[in-house]
Amino acid sequence: MNLGICISLFLLVCGLSWTLAQTNITCESKSQNCKQCLSNVSCLWCISTQSCLTYPYQTILPPHSLCPLNDARWGQCIINFQTLIITLSVLGAIIIIGFFICLFHCCKCENCGNSTQERKMQRKADKRTNAQEQRRSEMMARHDEIRQKYGLSRGSAYAKFDNSA
Repeated sequence: MNLGICISLFLLVCGLSWTLAQTNITCESKSQNCKQCLSNVSCLWCISTQSCLTYPYQTILPPHSLCPLNDARWGQCIINFQTLIITLSVLGAIIIIGFFICLFHCCKCENCGNSTQERKMQRKADKRTNAQEQRRSEMMARHDEIRQKYGLSRGSAYAKFDNSA
């Protein structure tokens, strides 16, 4: 949550410092109403004092002595600065949490899918191996049967050509 606040405030400060460097207009001269004051992004309207102030970008947040956060307006007259900061922080936190949830979900599903797929492939390989061994043992049994039927021993194939017997 603090990361969202830091990022939004950093971007705010960068934008304000660039705007202040580009314009030499002081905000205090625009103290007629909120809408006129906030037409310049480097200005801050304070409802309690009904004054337009130059945004204190060096301190990131306006100090309470200058204007309380719930009375400060920046960007739009409707939304106070405190609500703006809280909203941006919550949105930033939701986006970050959502990103990590999606990342976790995708990684978890990918790992589950791979292990399930690997298990299926292993089962198929085991079935093929078992079937092959069973066919081989049946074939060997048939061959032994044929050898027994014709009186052939399982010894050397050249034993019947041996002259010493």
